[in-house]
Amino acid sequence: MSSESKELTVEQVAEELQVHKNLVYSWIQAGELPAIDIGRRGKHVYRISRADLNAFKQARRTTRDN
Repeated sequence: MSSESKELTVEQVAEELQVHKNLVYSWIQAGELPAIDIGRRGKHVYRISRADLNAFKQARRTTRDN
């Protein structure tokens, strides 16, 4: 499996971005970070694709003009 196709947990995304996992959950709930919900019975268990995380990071990238 290539690293581009690997799905990440909320905890892994939070660790990589050095933020609290609740912030990752809020990005998902707001529709800013696409995720797959594999949970059941009302319990959310999200997986985030590497490609979606990379696109999220690119979209939030700042430049000197921002």
